[in-house]
Amino acid sequence: MIKSFRFSKLPLIIFGRGKVRELPALISHFGSRVLLVSGRHLSGDAFSGFSLAEAVQGEGKTEMERLIVSGEPSDRLIDDAVSLYRKDPPDLIVSVGGGSVLDAGKAVSAMLTVEGSVKDYLEGVGSGSHPGTKIPFIAVPTTSGTGSEATKNSVISGTGEGGFKKSLRHDNFVSDIALVDPELTISCPPEVTAASGMDCFTQLTEAYLSTGSNEYTDALATEGLKAVKSSLLRAYRNGKDSDARTGMAFAALTSGICLANAGLGVVHGFASAAGAMYDIPHGLICGTLMAASNEMTVSRLREKSGSQPFLGKYASLARLFLDDAGGKSDDRLIDEFIEYLYELTAELSLPGLRQAGIGEDGLEKIALNTESKNNPVKLETGDLTAILQKRFV
Repeated sequence: MIKSFRFSKLPLIIFGRGKVRELPALISHFGSRVLLVSGRHLSGDAFSGFSLAEAVQGEGKTEMERLIVSGEPSDRLIDDAVSLYRKDPPDLIVSVGGGSVLDAGKAVSAMLTVEGSVKDYLEGVGSGSHPGTKIPFIAVPTTSGTGSEATKNSVISGTGEGGFKKSLRHDNFVSDIALVDPELTISCPPEVTAASGMDCFTQLTEAYLSTGSNEYTDALATEGLKAVKSSLLRAYRNGKDSDARTGMAFAALTSGICLANAGLGVVHGFASAAGAMYDIPHGLICGTLMAASNEMTVSRLREKSGSQPFLGKYASLARLFLDDAGGKSDDRLIDEFIEYLYELTAELSLPGLRQAGIGEDGLEKIALNTESKNNPVKLETGDLTAILQKRFV
């Protein structure tokens, strides 16, 4: 029987190689004053002699200002940006970059329409209720990871004592247009391809296994996972493989749609808790913990009655990713899928937690602050600590 479900609104999605050339025409529909949010160096500026900054300005008809984002967006960065433009806001915000850049633009878009600090509206931090108003927003991803171009939340971080990593969320915050051109990811170095790709893989897997999943999100997640299977390692080994980059861009976009509608599991719980304490890339944490987290989840599912539907999904994942799946029992397939995840982690050269910069004295606090409400089985603090210790290398 098909479950009841609720599906959030989507942006207008424009996907394909060379589609970034449509950006000037898209911008012209919103007005003449544009705030361009990007990293310091616009990825893709050298793409076939096509300048993204010039595209945003559109033959000199557009007045453009630029906000530079370095690292994951903090409440201070968002508040400072909003203070500059609140009295005279732009007609449109265009974010060109990775997930952090897209999240920053999304947050500025939302906060320009209300008073106060972004912290006032963060889940689990502030008490304010955002009305969902925003400045029009176009998202142009240059990495294949978070799928932020299709999500309704913006992740804001504050590290150190009293740190947090929480979402500014509303159904209306999804971008008006998601312009996904795989060619813009060609310049991503292997380590970024690996970390962002594993973030995408984790999101698709967790959404598929989530207690909030449904037939609709499962269908989307399955197609995204097929793209990960065929494209992730190829993109990592050869960044100029256009077909692989296209596959991963599709997978990332799909992962964003899935997470927004099915929720995520324990790996992203870890990433949120660790990200509040350490300035470490989100995708790296997801990637290095994915295998151990799924291993523990499977172990606890096998001990719990009524877990067969989730174990059946794990077996389906194994059949999708393993080249030699014929004639094997579900239990064996699941075990081999976990082995595959460990092998993939090694092949992508993802560091352990110690190598990434996490201190051993921080493991207990990370475990205590990790949420896993949509995980297919509840993991206790001892389970969470064991996962972290296994990857503390």
